[in-house]
Amino acid sequence: MHGALPALGAIRDRLLLHVLTDRALSRGRTDPEVAAAALAGGATVVQLRGKTLSGAELVRAGRQLRDLTRVHGGLLIVNDRVDVALAVDADGAHVGQDDLLARDARRLLGPDRLLGVSARSVEEAVRAQRDGADYIGFGPVFSTTTKEDAGAPSGLDELRRASRAVAIPVVAIGGITPHNAGLVRAAGAAGVAVISAVVGAPDIAEATRTLRRAIEGDG
Repeated sequence: MHGALPALGAIRDRLLLHVLTDRALSRGRTDPEVAAAALAGGATVVQLRGKTLSGAELVRAGRQLRDLTRVHGGLLIVNDRVDVALAVDADGAHVGQDDLLARDARRLLGPDRLLGVSARSVEEAVRAQRDGADYIGFGPVFSTTTKEDAGAPSGLDELRRASRAVAIPVVAIGGITPHNAGLVRAAGAAGVAVISAVVGAPDIAEATRTLRRAIEGDG
């Protein structure tokens, strides 16, 4: 995607379904196996997430995922590590409120890669947009056990307020399943991000297809 960033509408369309890697939930499947199945099932973004992995391990995994996303026409986003995102020529990076400051991440990434920033409130979403985010990862919308420090669920009303408060796309995360994906879209989310609903499923490709149908209102 490198060169100038695509128009806002084009970015929004490509943020429909993020699948985050998690080796603890993947039933022994490697990150490339998870990513390939998710992309085949309709994921538009693969996010490399590996808080316990070394920088070298993240770079090796990132290069494999980068090749897969390019073949499938998806995007690769690296969580937390802007340096790894640059090293593997990823499409962007995603930082949390306790990670590198959004404005510093933006400066390091430059104008031609995507920057996602986590937010749990309208105020955090607005600040992230001001500091250079291209999209907001908002949540947890519902209860989740995947991320131990996720905090209390924000709920659909706060998601709706955040989606209205910023001009950039909002991607909902936290406890999202095919049963509630339509609700987060109705609340204004441009897309959803999931871990356990896909990575922990027996059939990753089928779980992704089911979730995508629900997001698009076909489930």
